Amino acid sequence: MGASPAFHESVPIDDWADWVRLVETPGMGREAARKLLAAFGSPAAVLQAGSAARRHVVEPAVADALEDLPAGLADLLDSTRRWLAASSAEAPRRIVTLGDPRYPAALLQTADPPLMLYAEGRIELLAAPCVAIVGSRQATIQGLANAKAFAQALGEAGMTVVSGLAQGIDGAAHEGALQGPSSTIAVVGTGLDQVFPKRHAALAKRIGVEGLMLSEYALGMPPLAHNFPQRNRIIAGLSRGTLVVEAALQSGSLISARLASEAGREVFAIPGSIHSPQSRGCHGLIKQGAKLVESAADVLEEFQLQHPGDIGMAAGAKADVGVDSGSIPDDAVMAALGFEPTTLDALVARTGWSAQQLNIRLLELELEGLVSRLPGQLFQRVSAA
Repeated sequence: MGASPAFHESVPIDDWADWVRLVETPGMGREAARKLLAAFGSPAAVLQAGSAARRHVVEPAVADALEDLPAGLADLLDSTRRWLAASSAEAPRRIVTLGDPRYPAALLQTADPPLMLYAEGRIELLAAPCVAIVGSRQATIQGLANAKAFAQALGEAGMTVVSGLAQGIDGAAHEGALQGPSSTIAVVGTGLDQVFPKRHAALAKRIGVEGLMLSEYALGMPPLAHNFPQRNRIIAGLSRGTLVVEAALQSGSLISARLASEAGREVFAIPGSIHSPQSRGCHGLIKQGAKLVESAADVLEEFQLQHPGDIGMAAGAKADVGVDSGSIPDDAVMAALGFEPTTLDALVARTGWSAQQLNIRLLELELEGLVSRLPGQLFQRVSAA
């Protein structure tokens, strides 16, 4: 369960190089590093202890690996020093370790807190009340609108929104949260000198100024698949609760929800159409006890907060599809329909098409059996195509 208060107060704030050397030494995992820190008290003491002393704590190969400074690790120290030196007043850069009083208290209460964090932006957000908003990379138009609206509403109520910078729901949540002073934290699965996906380069730059970019991975770390489930524990750990907007049954967002639940944090889910594959993960969470939410007020009441003007599900709202244009199917009308009954006016707003153009295309889709015309001039998608 994290570091003891005595250790937390004893390590110099700026002793980052010893931390990088300890954590990034080849073969050194988080468990071994924690054992060494518990035995010797600080990275500097671990390095000074000598291999013989370290062998009483960890495997010989790990103990011996700290004797030398490999070329690759020396290069990493140099690149990290340059990265920190490029810090600016607009986008300050920091390395936050378990020995730093700025280390987020919420993470210290989790089972596997990161040993160190690379941060760019508003470091004070690590002490803010946070809520995670996560969901599908292949989000629907409605899902993107909901993520953005909920993030903006929660931000206006004083909650900093945490997400993972992924395409789809994550990107929309960051965009919405940036509209308010509580802003957003992006926890990424790469080094902070990398951006993944590349389409979010501008968004990441903005977050680095107006919010906070955060990673436990060293500079130069590429987007490796196994890094992303690992970073999910940080997203969940920073947050009082996790809201899942859309998720398929095998979505990585469900990992964040599980980790939040295991950490004793709240789990929320937005329900959707029974016909939508992107709603099944949320429905599964609700069956398992997650709180069904229809508005930001449903989330805030769990934290005993009030929203000055509640924003609920953005029914019929025009989504900022530029957040994740890669998730939209080829047919613009099918994409705009989503899986909920939708009015013609809403489709006009979402697509930018004229009513006449839409009526022609909707008739074609009806004849193909992909769209159903409902009473009240509503249209609904009846296929996942």
